[in-house]
Amino acid sequence: MPTGREPASLGAPASPAALWRYERVLWRRGFGPVVGVDEAGRGACAGPLVTAAVALPARPSARLRELADSKLLTPEARERVYDQIMKVALTWSAVIVGPAELDATGLHRANIEAMRRAVVAIPSPVGYVLTDGFPVPGMPATTTAIIKGDQVCASIAAASVVAKVTRDRIMTDLHERYPEYDFAQHKGYVTAGHAAALTRFGPSDVHRLSFVNVARARRGGPSRLEDTEGMSGVEMRGVRGRRRDRVTESA
Repeated sequence: MPTGREPASLGAPASPAALWRYERVLWRRGFGPVVGVDEAGRGACAGPLVTAAVALPARPSARLRELADSKLLTPEARERVYDQIMKVALTWSAVIVGPAELDATGLHRANIEAMRRAVVAIPSPVGYVLTDGFPVPGMPATTTAIIKGDQVCASIAAASVVAKVTRDRIMTDLHERYPEYDFAQHKGYVTAGHAAALTRFGPSDVHRLSFVNVARARRGGPSRLEDTEGMSGVEMRGVRGRRRDRVTESA
């Protein structure tokens, strides 16, 4: 069962020139647009999983000089880079998978399906797909998995930022509903304070009941599961120059 711990940051970001090498090669060979895919929240024990798909231009943009793996950026830098991505990206999408679906489907299976949904939600033809870490079958275009892709590939790094910022904003909003858990601080990952709140208050409707620590807290104490409805999955999409931010219920 998942444990709910946030992964540690890994290494230093690639140079701007190196970060765009996959996109340059694929565009030159006629495979554009190149879409990078990544997720945020896989290791959290509360809140949604968010996957994002982002297509960047064929050539590096000076506006994205700070682009890097989201884990290597400060929260303030992530917000800046997110805004820059929204201005530069050819197209993008994000899929939000709530805790109830994660518990029912299983984390890895839900993650794979959400990545497919994020690419399918792209509102334009896709030439090639790059995924972070592991292969994702069933994509609508040829796909390559890149180890540590969020550190060495521009479009995957951009997807990591879009997914992380989207999820952090959701967790900050959830803090207003569940202030006792301090979601705005730890974003649903396991910390000493979060563990103490789980022991004192039990799990909420936005906790993942399939995680060991949440299941243990549910067995051992109070629960807020009946207080509010669970989260629903949504999809968001956008196109540069003809901006569309749409939120729709997803299957």
